[in-house]
Amino acid sequence: MSATGLRLILQTAILAVAFSVSGHAQERLAPARGGLEAKLEYCKTCHGLSGQGYLGYFAMPRLAGQQPEYIEAQLRAFIERRRSNPVMQNVAHVLSPSMVTALAMHFKNLNPKPFGGAPRGSIATGKKIYEEGLPEANVPACSACHGNEGKGQNEIPRLAGQVYPYLVGQLTGWKQQRGQGTAVDTSAIMAPTAHNLTRSQVEAVAAYVSYLQ
Repeated sequence: MSATGLRLILQTAILAVAFSVSGHAQERLAPARGGLEAKLEYCKTCHGLSGQGYLGYFAMPRLAGQQPEYIEAQLRAFIERRRSNPVMQNVAHVLSPSMVTALAMHFKNLNPKPFGGAPRGSIATGKKIYEEGLPEANVPACSACHGNEGKGQNEIPRLAGQVYPYLVGQLTGWKQQRGQGTAVDTSAIMAPTAHNLTRSQVEAVAAYVSYLQ
């Protein structure tokens, strides 16, 4: 075989190896990208294409603009069964820590307009409770933790724009869904607060924050 022929064979072999390595690298990267996208598509089936939540018979919470630390903490609570929700427990338990972080950061950066739609008659009462609390009922001002604009911080959740019926349901059924395990997290502070609010006061606060942007 001539020297030229041998060089052609070697070049062909080298190119074949190079394309093979490139192809395997792309195969390794594709599932990572597709994995996150697939999980996001699944989340958005219930929580909306822009994370705006779902305002229907079975209300789903708004995730858009939510504090990523809060989303991560609550997903861990579902995984560890400290928060009760059969659907979310099934969803969360297959998520890796890195996937949990990636999902949380994605929703943090979304900012659709809130649904609103809550009864407006009690908004003034809700605003007063949110800003001043109810000292006689040992209910602190919501703004003390969640901020004047309701955007939260770290593991304290954003309330601004939250879906009204979802928030009413969470506050009225707090003990049935939260704090199921022995571990205590940041949300434990809400147990006495939720307990000391009447149904009408819960509805007023939920109505007020549902219109915040």
